[in-house]
Amino acid sequence: MDMQTIEIMGYAASIMVAISLTMKDIVKLRILNFIGCTLFSAYGLMIDALPVVATNTFIAVVNVYFLVKMYQEKKAAEAEGVQNPA
Repeated sequence: MDMQTIEIMGYAASIMVAISLTMKDIVKLRILNFIGCTLFSAYGLMIDALPVVATNTFIAVVNVYFLVKMYQEKKAAEAEGVQNPA
């Protein structure tokens, strides 16, 4: 892969992570951060930087964990609201 493509991947990853940190909505933050981490993991693979791959893969997994947890909590709250209308 040529160096320009690799650099573009690194810049795209940096931009996604930076944009994610401007989000007020935690779900949007985690989704954009997940995308940025995924891009950084790919970038790390391209430049053979295993610490970059490991760190960003871990952060991506953390983002997915919390997104799933938030989704499950939302569904549980909706189900509880249906059962106990106020």
